[in-house]
Amino acid sequence: MVTSRTLLAQLVAFDTTSRESNLALIDFVWRYLTDLGVNCELIHNAERSKANLYARLGPAGKGGVMLSGHSDVVPVDGQAWSVPPFALTERDGKLYGRGTADMKGFIACMLSAVPHFLAQPLTQPLHLAISYDEEVGCLGVRTLLDALAQRPEKPDICLIGEPTELQPVLGHKGKLGMRCEVQGAACHSAYAPQGVNAIEYAAKLIHRLTEMGERLAAAENQDARFDPPYTTVQTGVIQGGRALNIVPAECSFDFEVRTLPKDDAQQVADELERYAHRDLLPLMQAVNRDTSIRFTSISGYPGLYTDAESPAARLIAHLTGTDSFSTVAFGTEGGLFHQAGIPSVICGPGSMAQGHKPDEFISLEQLTACDAMLRRLAEWMCL
Repeated sequence: MVTSRTLLAQLVAFDTTSRESNLALIDFVWRYLTDLGVNCELIHNAERSKANLYARLGPAGKGGVMLSGHSDVVPVDGQAWSVPPFALTERDGKLYGRGTADMKGFIACMLSAVPHFLAQPLTQPLHLAISYDEEVGCLGVRTLLDALAQRPEKPDICLIGEPTELQPVLGHKGKLGMRCEVQGAACHSAYAPQGVNAIEYAAKLIHRLTEMGERLAAAENQDARFDPPYTTVQTGVIQGGRALNIVPAECSFDFEVRTLPKDDAQQVADELERYAHRDLLPLMQAVNRDTSIRFTSISGYPGLYTDAESPAARLIAHLTGTDSFSTVAFGTEGGLFHQAGIPSVICGPGSMAQGHKPDEFISLEQLTACDAMLRRLAEWMCL
């Protein structure tokens, strides 16, 4: 049996930054699994430059458990690494490299456990999924879920191995990323009233967003299970203007809404768009008919909150030895699995405190503990 540490070294060596292809890593995993006699399926993107991998082992039929992880990692550009980011380095019981925590450590444990699962008299199927482009909006897994939707043999439970220090997590917020583009009308700044200042109208929209965020943060809208305990709204990027003596004709800004699972991010975007078209656009077009305000979606994924009494929650409590469930601030593919009718929980080795940073690491202790958790899963799947 190949150890999870050995497999992690091999996985980290693939540069699967989201802007790059993940096919070399997927080919490695495909060969590893097929050599063990596991049938694998690849679900490519439209350009065939990336792929999800799906595999199934154990008895035929409905149900079972899915283990899921994403293959892509965030960039190392501009980060001060003391070790090579795409080579595993061990120091004092810690394994350094991009993706060790987020989340190739879990994938390594998952793959290392496959021979053990194959040797057991499983009474239900084990599903394996490795996706692409999670870090840029949970994009790749959607085609995998579309494929599963056409089949009657979906898993009953999905365990997503994002780094939680192997603590059971039942929830996270959803996210919607939007871009607003304001098209004004330029003129010499000495005659500013004859133009339409795109930056100033964008500022009005951003101010309205701030007010909406304050309303969502009110005590009656809060859920103490999350941190922060309310839906948040923030503007992250703004661009506009060419020179101080020109009334700016263009301005765009990107904003995001991170919602509690009970809230709908699209309602925030729709409210802002109504304000733009009802209150601001008439003022702009009274000066110049060619002005406009346009909204486009950049990215988004739903929130997750799995019932603490559900079979998925009870399973992860059994595997971890605790029903002290928590939530995480970061997003996962869990909400999409849940929407597809596959109840999901989040639990994996390592900590997101190390994710996305230079000198990212996972401890050998966490890998070993995850190996043990998956062996307990195999025992449970034989009952």
